[in-house]
Amino acid sequence: MTAQSDRVDHELVRAATHVAATRCRGDNHTMAAAARARSGRIITAVNAYHFTGGPCAELVLIGTAAAQGAYDLDIMVAVGDRDRGVVSPCGRCRQVLLDYFPAIEVIVGTNEGLRMVPVTDLLPESYVWADHQLDAEESAPRGTS
Repeated sequence: MTAQSDRVDHELVRAATHVAATRCRGDNHTMAAAARARSGRIITAVNAYHFTGGPCAELVLIGTAAAQGAYDLDIMVAVGDRDRGVVSPCGRCRQVLLDYFPAIEVIVGTNEGLRMVPVTDLLPESYVWADHQLDAEESAPRGTS
């Protein structure tokens, strides 16, 4: 396992906490996420809870970032509403974060406080989707280029 980082992006935690406190209302939106793009810009989003399994805040954030032209996210954090604080991403979100941003760091809460850890530490021995894709040349039908 890679060593955890002692530095924490507190500005990012504050941004997610603010969105959780001001935008998460009722049962439909209970989690907020914030990410820092490589440019330094902070993007925020909330989950869309639904009994059929709506998307988590982290997944909504990935789409929101793309819609805003931010495709390189470096750090992400999720915060629960009602002062629940930092919440680690679920397994599905860990897998999606790994596939989209294999170098992203995630802020998690530990017994010692907040830590930033590489997503690979949150999902050890994981399936890496990109490693199992045929490249375009191999997958093209024979006789075409």
